[in-house]
Formats: sequence, C-alpha cells, structure tokens
Amino acid sequence: MSNLDLRAAPTVCGGRSDVTARPVRELLAAKQVPLGESTMVRRLLPNIGRRMIGAWCFIDHYGPDDIAQEPGMQVPPHPHIGLQTVSWLHEGEVLHRDSLGSLQTVRPGELGLMTSGRAIAHSEESPREHARLLHGAQLWVALPDGDRHIAPRWEHHPELPLVTGGKGLRARVLLGELDGAVSPGTTFTPLVGADIALAAGTDTRLPVRPDFEYAALTMSGEAEVDGVRLAPGSLLYLGCGRTELPLRADVDSAFMLLGGEPFEEKIVMWWNFIGRSSEEIVQARRDWMEGRRFGEVEGYDGDPLPAPALPSVAMKPRGNRN
Repeated sequence: MSNLDLRAAPTVCGGRSDVTARPVRELLAAKQVPLGESTMVRRLLPNIGRRMIGAWCFIDHYGPDDIAQEPGMQVPPHPHIGLQTVSWLHEGEVLHRDSLGSLQTVRPGELGLMTSGRAIAHSEESPREHARLLHGAQLWVALPDGDRHIAPRWEHHPELPLVTGGKGLRARVLLGELDGAVSPGTTFTPLVGADIALAAGTDTRLPVRPDFEYAALTMSGEAEVDGVRLAPGSLLYLGCGRTELPLRADVDSAFMLLGGEPFEEKIVMWWNFIGRSSEEIVQARRDWMEGRRFGEVEGYDGDPLPAPALPSVAMKPRGNRN
C-alpha cells in the first residue's frame, strides 16, 4: 500500500508524553485521498489531532466500491522502510507482488502482512477477473529502532483466531492478542488489531488492557462503541485506562479495534518511509530513484512510482500530536 500524494509532507509522531493516558472519546475526521487509478480512500491516520495509536501510524479505509466495470485497485511498485503493512479486506481481492518474489492474492478474512525492515518494494492491484465490490482497510505499523533494519519478509495467514465474547460478538484477531486469542502474524511491539462483528441487538463488553491506547474504525453498519454511535469510515480514539469496552449495535455492524502500548520513540514519516532523521529519509528517496537497495517487483504491468519532491526544510522527529 502506498501514500500516492505527490506533495507528500513529513509527519512527525511518537513519544509517550503525547498519549492520552485516560479514557476519552475523540472522533477523528477523514481526508479523501485518491489511491491509484480508480480508488478513493478515507485517510484517518495520520490526522491533524492524532498521529499514532500504539505503533499503528497509518490508516486508510476504502469502499464498498462497485468496480465491476473498473480496474479496481492499481497501485504501482513503490518502496517502504521502517514499517509493516497490513492488508485487510471485507470484500474483493488484492494481488500482492514484492521484490522478494512474493505473489499472493489476499481475500476477505485473510491477513497480508509485509515487514519492510531495511527496504522492500511492492505493488497491489485488483486481479484482472475480480469481484464486483472492493472494501477494506490498509494500515501501517511503525517498527521500533531495534528491528527497523531487519531483512524484509512477507506473511500470508489465511486462518486467524476467533473471539466470541457475549451474545452477538465475533472478533477475528489480525495482530497481537485479544481476550486470550493470539494472531500468528509477527509483531515487534505490544499491540492488537481485531476485526469485530456485532449482530443486531448486541449489547456486551469486551475485555481490553488499561495500558494500551485504542481506537475503533467502523467498517459497516452503525456500531456503538463506548456510547458513541459510529458511521462507516469513522475513527474513534479512545485513549488508555479501560479494562473493558462497552459495545452495542441495533443493526449488523463491523469495526476494527486497533490498539497497543504507546509508541515511545519519536519518528519521521514521509511518503512511504519511516525513519528517525531527515538524512535517512533523503537517502531512502535517493536509493529508490536511482534503483538501489529496494529490489525489483516483477510482473506488474506498468512503471514504478516516482518519489515526490522532498520538503524544503529538514524533517525532525517530534511527538504524537504535533
């Protein structure tokens, strides 16, 4: 997945001092952003008011889009450093290719997890013969300093653990642990990602960790999370300090619960790179544009994405909210 903004601005985030250490209900507005030729996404993180949720640092929600007569998602080869990408679908398929030689179709309920480490390139596209609807979320996880230079890897997990908590709740655990269920996906910081379905009439409580900060991304329906009713594409930041999360639904609904231990390090995020200094980002851009380090994505019908121009000022790591 890629940030295709040709006027990419640096985002500085991280640091515990900027985390809300108590329960809150902070609704974050989305920004409409084009992704490839025919897909519009709702960018919810980074946000003017919030940069990270645990190690989660980038959230796009898209669809449901009718792509029966469209090419669907078409994201050319592009680079990443210092992060993990998470591909999650409710409807449709996405074909992943990368510079390791991976070729994998990701389908609803399956985890596509790419760890960029020191450098990787990949592309994402709807298969030539694809389903009518495309609906999902694309997310990034920042890697801590001790792991951000590891060798890149691709993981595909078609089977994920389930949590059934109370009548009408069913949760699939993408990453981390929730209520005793542990995902097979590799993580590098304490975090959780879960896709939670609520049947109409559900009124229950989900156990959560008070040392984690959380947010809820509504995928469909109108889930009520901690008393706040959420329309699809909404992101509700919940802060820390809870031991359980009240959930209700009058209609069948689904949302993603994203959380983790507040990310202590301060980072610089620019375009598709996460680093710790302006110099590191500048070098990564140069390596991509000059064909070094990231490898080649074979099989994609099109040219790689060129990197946008760098900002005119040096990029400095700061806190979560500024």
